[in-house]
Amino acid sequence: MKNWKEIVHHTAFRYLDHTEKNFFHGREYTALTSFAVDDVLALSAAGVDTAPALRLWVHPDTVVLGIPDARLPHLEEGIQLLSDRGYRAIVRNSGGLAVALDAGVLNISLVLPDVRGLSIHDCYEAMVSFIQHILRDLTNDIEAYEIVGSYCPGDYDLSINGKKFAGISQRRVRDGAAIQIYLDVEGKGRERAELIRDFYDVAQKGETTKFDYPEIKPDVMASLSDLLDVELTVDGMKQRVRHALQEVSEEIVTDDFSEDELVQFEKRYEQMVKRNEKIRS
Repeated sequence: MKNWKEIVHHTAFRYLDHTEKNFFHGREYTALTSFAVDDVLALSAAGVDTAPALRLWVHPDTVVLGIPDARLPHLEEGIQLLSDRGYRAIVRNSGGLAVALDAGVLNISLVLPDVRGLSIHDCYEAMVSFIQHILRDLTNDIEAYEIVGSYCPGDYDLSINGKKFAGISQRRVRDGAAIQIYLDVEGKGRERAELIRDFYDVAQKGETTKFDYPEIKPDVMASLSDLLDVELTVDGMKQRVRHALQEVSEEIVTDDFSEDELVQFEKRYEQMVKRNEKIRS
């Protein structure tokens, strides 16, 4: 596996901490907003001389569904179950399946410019090795392989001793790529898995479908705090991310969106709203 510094060799980074935002240029800051923001960052990163961007985001009590989840035979009943338990549901525009977010989950988006010479695997490996790097003082046991029985399973699930604490998705827009990871930092890793298990039980009801949805086994998922037996927090993880950037950067830019980016944001946001119309009551 490649080291992230082999892939992300830039000396300047754009850094956006959106973890405490409630609104973004007049829009409520929900997961819908976040995926539109990442699209715009990927569009802005299409140029050869553009700096990569790293964005942090947190959303309370939200289940982010994958595109295949929107085709579940009893989706409305699944959405109702989530709502009854206090969770908002949205369908994202990147790969993967259902993921549970809350205040104990830190999302990191690494947006890379000019990825024409990078494979999809290169981009995933950049994120894997970045997470290994920021946690290197706590563990050398982070592995990347599919954890069967987890929600949103994939080849780049991150686990310790066979228990998953993070998953990665990727979206490419023109020549930019947004690699997105959720980190179960603190709290209820098993309970999150139980929620997604119950969602699939209700939304599929055991029916045969063209797509193979995962059979969730909550025992294979946990938070980093539980796995490392260390009191980790989202704020502490944010500090680790910022410190890692400072180690490799000569310049960290925190500019807000430009006027052109705001125009693109409105377009991408409306696309996300349209994608989600079918799951709205």
